[in-house]
Amino acid sequence: MQIYTHTLPGGAVLTGYLRDETTEMPAYNTRSAVLIIPGGGYERCSVRETDPVAMQFLQAGYHAFTLLYTVSPTPLRWQPLIDAAGAILHLRRNAARLRVDPFKIAVCGFSAGGHLAGATAILWDAEPVRSALGIRGEEARPDAVILGYPVVTSGPLGHKGSFDRLAGSDETLRAALSLETHVQEDLPPFFLWQTVDDATVPVQNTLLLAQALTEHHVPYELHLFPHGVHGSSICTKDVNTPNPHAAAWVGLCTSWLAEIFQYAL
Repeated sequence: MQIYTHTLPGGAVLTGYLRDETTEMPAYNTRSAVLIIPGGGYERCSVRETDPVAMQFLQAGYHAFTLLYTVSPTPLRWQPLIDAAGAILHLRRNAARLRVDPFKIAVCGFSAGGHLAGATAILWDAEPVRSALGIRGEEARPDAVILGYPVVTSGPLGHKGSFDRLAGSDETLRAALSLETHVQEDLPPFFLWQTVDDATVPVQNTLLLAQALTEHHVPYELHLFPHGVHGSSICTKDVNTPNPHAAAWVGLCTSWLAEIFQYAL
């Protein structure tokens, strides 16, 4: 395994875990990639949603990258999305050097990081992001989206703290960053999972997004597990949230992604 680190222009830190290059398996030297974006209410980046998740995708045969994005000063406004889109842009523009397939880059986010991951697919062409990064075409848009217990809406069922830190009292910006109202056709496919009794981010966030994806004919897979705490990451003892039933999301997700990317595990 090779470790890759890169600091983006805004100060966000991208860390990559790359499968070794081999002469025995030349067809796998270039691999699909997963960019992992941790949660933390846009106040911090949760460590339990960084390298423990990356190791799951690395084991499944992907190059895995984690992103520690901007969380201060507030209001953050568009900067976290500039960081995330900038990370995808960096992977795609440096695909040959990183041995990444530029047409098979997935983004995986949790909680507030789920909001940010979803925004890379839904709001990737927002003017502040395009202007800040000099984006050409769809080069900063992911090819697949994986969201665990995501923050989605700025409405009554949303996670108020996340939107307070993003937008403060700017109601126009809060609405602009409410994902379910900006879904459109031709988005990449989504994988969604959450626990029904999540006490921090109501499960309706995931359901609102699923409804919007259905209405706009965007393909998705949805898994709801009955019990489990918010922030459960890979749902194992290693991350202090053991939940064997909900831990099934990892295998379900890697199988889904293999089918989306037509990539044999």
